[in-house]
Amino acid sequence: MLDVRIDGALIVDGTGAEPLLGSVGIRGGRIVTVATGDASTIDEDAAEIIDGVGLALSPGFIDPHTHYDAQLFWDPLASPSNLHGVTSMIAGNCGFTLAPLIEGDSDYLARMMAKVEGMPLPALEQGVPWEWSDFAEYLDRVEAGGLGINVGFMVGHCAVRRKVMGAGAIGSEATPGQLAAMEELLAASLSAGGLGLSTTLARTHSDGDGSPVASRWAGRDELLALARVVADSPGVGLEYASDGCLDGFTADDSDDWRSSVPFMIEFALAARRPLNWNVLTVDAQNPSRYQSQLAAMDRCREAGAEVVALTMPIIVGMNMSFLNYCGLFMLPGWGQILTLPPVARLACLRDPDVRQFLLEGAASPEAGVFKRLTGWDTYVIGDTFADPTLSGRMVRDIAAERGTSSFDALLDVIVADDLRTVLWPGATDDDDQSWTFRAAAWRHPAVMIGGSDAGAHLDRMCGQPYTTQWIGDCVRGRRLTTMQDAVRHLTSAPAKLFGLHDRGIIAEGNVADLVLFDPQTIDAGPIGQRFDLPGGTARLYADAIGIERVLVGGVTTVSGGSPTGARPGRVLRSGRDAVHSA
Repeated sequence: MLDVRIDGALIVDGTGAEPLLGSVGIRGGRIVTVATGDASTIDEDAAEIIDGVGLALSPGFIDPHTHYDAQLFWDPLASPSNLHGVTSMIAGNCGFTLAPLIEGDSDYLARMMAKVEGMPLPALEQGVPWEWSDFAEYLDRVEAGGLGINVGFMVGHCAVRRKVMGAGAIGSEATPGQLAAMEELLAASLSAGGLGLSTTLARTHSDGDGSPVASRWAGRDELLALARVVADSPGVGLEYASDGCLDGFTADDSDDWRSSVPFMIEFALAARRPLNWNVLTVDAQNPSRYQSQLAAMDRCREAGAEVVALTMPIIVGMNMSFLNYCGLFMLPGWGQILTLPPVARLACLRDPDVRQFLLEGAASPEAGVFKRLTGWDTYVIGDTFADPTLSGRMVRDIAAERGTSSFDALLDVIVADDLRTVLWPGATDDDDQSWTFRAAAWRHPAVMIGGSDAGAHLDRMCGQPYTTQWIGDCVRGRRLTTMQDAVRHLTSAPAKLFGLHDRGIIAEGNVADLVLFDPQTIDAGPIGQRFDLPGGTARLYADAIGIERVLVGGVTTVSGGSPTGARPGRVLRSGRDAVHSA
């Protein structure tokens, strides 16, 4: 007898093939029968029979770039990603993991994660047990309480460096002895199940003290040495962030090797593994940046290096504030103003000369990818205090009433609120031409959908719904891609990249990670705020629409849009669940 049988669904199998009506049988957590076409009926009885008529059945979605490293301790279901059909995800990205850990160093690590990944400090202090030393202990601790989702972890370069060098990881390159110790520690972490090495060289990544994070002090030789450790391990990949990911890669090392195509090629070849980076931003107002990044991917492939760019297929819902750290702080020159004490910050924001300085920085070439936050006209006022009637209004309408520029109107509202205004930015890249360019980028062989940052920037950004929102918006709505290709991007493509050999395709013998959804209604609900993190801190949250069932290992974890509370997930470990194909 089967454990579960799903009858009459439109099977979108993850390969990119045309969907077919059929049935799927599950036993022992795996798919044992797939019947389509004329033989779409499974005769074997089942303990549970699910009616899939009128619904689509796909492999479980795989999110390749998350930061759920901390949240899983207080939320082992990984909400709301679980509601949006995600059955597996990759954490430990951008060089940041909670292990390995020096005893007594949790305060530094918590403050760093609060600054660089926007995780509320009270949640990290109250919700994370900090009871491990090495990577193996961390993985065991994550899995100990049960998981509602599968999760694999990259090994963060910053944590490895800090474990070996202590406070000296900030401000200096490693000695030969320290590098040897890092190589040994990374090898042990990968043998324990780490999926590979993640690192960052990006200027946007600073710790809780405002210093560049540990990996940004590494030299080229250190990075290549660690990549060679990955080559000799069961690890399946590299993950990398640099200024090139923000601004465009340089053609050679003359400007900065950290952002150069030659280094990226050398790094990937040293590991003999795929390298992925986050995130390719497509913008019709600055086509040269992403076009040069795609050309860099082609150059990597020509050199024999598999390098993949992640890209988000939606306009991610986010809010901004001039009171608390957010993406606006990254605009050129803005950080020196927005990090001043509030009284001094307010005085500066009232000054016309400072306003002009900020405008010039926002419009400069150095703004890079953050320039997409400068569509002042289309900002919407969220929570506001001096004049609550402005809440929900678009800034350009307020500016027209006041006879001023949108930027001045925006700052006037913020100053009147003593900086407390919550802003919902309108992206500059939400135009028809940008969407046309995105659809073309999705067809590039070195581009993969992902980059949600789920688990990070909790009160500022909501990327978790990208799976359902993309299908709802770009398959059913804009018709920019097909259902089968969207599902391929969300399933077999990331499964292949990370060596998840028995996931990502509906096929006999594969793990029964599945999503049953209504193709006519699937979408993401509106973004709202919840104060349900440890310490009562806030996060942005969106429910899923049209997700009828989510199964992890054949066990229903979401039914009718609500979590069942079941925890059949596991930590995905290299060498067991993730196997490098070369």
